[in-house]
Amino acid sequence: MKKSLTVYLCLLTVLTISCNQTTEGPEIQADKIIFNGPIYTMDVKNPAVEAVAIKADTFLYVGSRDGVDAFLGDSTRIIDLNGQAMVPGLTEGHAHIMGVGYNLLNVDLREAKSYQEVVDMVAERAANTPEGTWITGRGWHQDKWTEKPEMTNGFPTHDLLSEAVPNHPVWLKHASGHAALGNAKAMEVAGISNQTSQPDGGEIFMSVSGEPTGIFNETAQGLVTKSIPDATKESDEQALKLALEQCFKYGITGFHQAGSGPDHINLYKEFAQRGDLKLRLYVMLNGRDEALLNEYFSNGIEEDLYDNQLTVRSVKLYADGALGSRGAWLLEEYTDAPGVHGHNVMPMDEIEAITANAYKAGFQVCVHAIGDRANREVLDIYERTFKLYPESASKEPRFRIEHAQHFHPDDIPRFAEMGVIPSMQAIHMSSDRPWAIDRLGQQRIEWGAYMWQTLLQSGARIVNGTDAPVEPITPLASFYASVSRKTLQGNPEGGYEPAEKMTREQALKSYTLDAAYAAFREDRKGSIETGKWADLTILDKNIMTIPEDQILETNVSMTIIGGEIVYEAE
Repeated sequence: MKKSLTVYLCLLTVLTISCNQTTEGPEIQADKIIFNGPIYTMDVKNPAVEAVAIKADTFLYVGSRDGVDAFLGDSTRIIDLNGQAMVPGLTEGHAHIMGVGYNLLNVDLREAKSYQEVVDMVAERAANTPEGTWITGRGWHQDKWTEKPEMTNGFPTHDLLSEAVPNHPVWLKHASGHAALGNAKAMEVAGISNQTSQPDGGEIFMSVSGEPTGIFNETAQGLVTKSIPDATKESDEQALKLALEQCFKYGITGFHQAGSGPDHINLYKEFAQRGDLKLRLYVMLNGRDEALLNEYFSNGIEEDLYDNQLTVRSVKLYADGALGSRGAWLLEEYTDAPGVHGHNVMPMDEIEAITANAYKAGFQVCVHAIGDRANREVLDIYERTFKLYPESASKEPRFRIEHAQHFHPDDIPRFAEMGVIPSMQAIHMSSDRPWAIDRLGQQRIEWGAYMWQTLLQSGARIVNGTDAPVEPITPLASFYASVSRKTLQGNPEGGYEPAEKMTREQALKSYTLDAAYAAFREDRKGSIETGKWADLTILDKNIMTIPEDQILETNVSMTIIGGEIVYEAE
């Protein structure tokens, strides 16, 4: 996308003619002009245009190819799309930015196809790590392994890992983040034995002989993680830098950060203050940090700090766990685990109290809820809160449910009725649907799981995303899942429950304008309109028209945030 001298001279000639042969420059000179490819605006009044002009951090002009000439000056950079497609800057609607960075620093297990591969990857890291040093990793998922070992309660045991890596404490988080595997050394350091009490809201998995298997589900993880040394400021900075590079590479201009404590919020502020954040980061407060919540509820929201890079105005809470670890809280027992209903990981009365305080202080509430009971309980809390505090500071609360994977059919219309936003990561359907039917059974899958089109038709707005590092952060995989209802391998033909597919326009909106709405910024971003922030993603293929199977072959050519090019492909 290098500046074309020929195109520049042609534009300059047209401009000269249009100015009646005068040599005066334009009244307002654009910093950048972009044209010569399909431009999808997400503006219902002007859905597709031929060209845009950018001045500083905003769109100066959005319209026809001829109309943009009026803003061409000597220093204007011409970006010729050469037929490539441009869309509003993509927003990651729910992910964990530090986790994205640390997944690159630690052992990334997402591509492991077997338990043996997991062990081999950890052993390779151990060979270059001093004995006694913790080795951490994330991303394994037993239901995605092509070769499965002997398992207990559906999960591997620590034995193979402990034999291969006996002298390093090892802690490997499940892809979902809601379970983890520790080796014998890790359990020894943490003081875990067959006498350790089971925690509320979680479980230490035990073998038939009554010994810990190494699997720690939900809140039980805290029994081990308290013994893992804290990250350093230097490693945090390195992780954040790596995560930002990943975001820009994949066309992400905005990011809804699903839960941060004070140290990381201060780190974001440091990056933003010196101009290194660039990403429009929308932060949810860690709802388990009472002191942090009290501070923010007293002082109020922080919005568009440091040239609109950073906003803190939401609270992240957890109602249940994950479906893969059978931690999602269900109304009826798991189909593949009789008597098991999942876990309520945070007392509901505590969630309700925090929700009320946040609402009164003008903060948005975002609760993790995956199972149908968790979703119902959260919707009930929201409904009671709205009725109890009609004069709240939250005039338009836009409360959210994060993940919202599985509902009782009776609860689906309640989202639109109450204005609650389902923040749903389409890629979870693609990755989980092949085995999720074992957890829920055919009827619950068809009537209440991954119900995108039903929610949209009811009037709800969906925010899309990846939940990275649970899944890779690329938006195009989630876009593909949204419109195909297939795995990333293209199965099954026609997609799972195809009536729930999104259209391509709906899928793009879930990554742009509706994501902006969920962050109270649809007036400034999410669409390409004059006066809005110039956040753009340029793709080397037109994802709105190409055959479905080519979507995953599409790459990001350029990412622009506030008029600044933050990523440009070779």
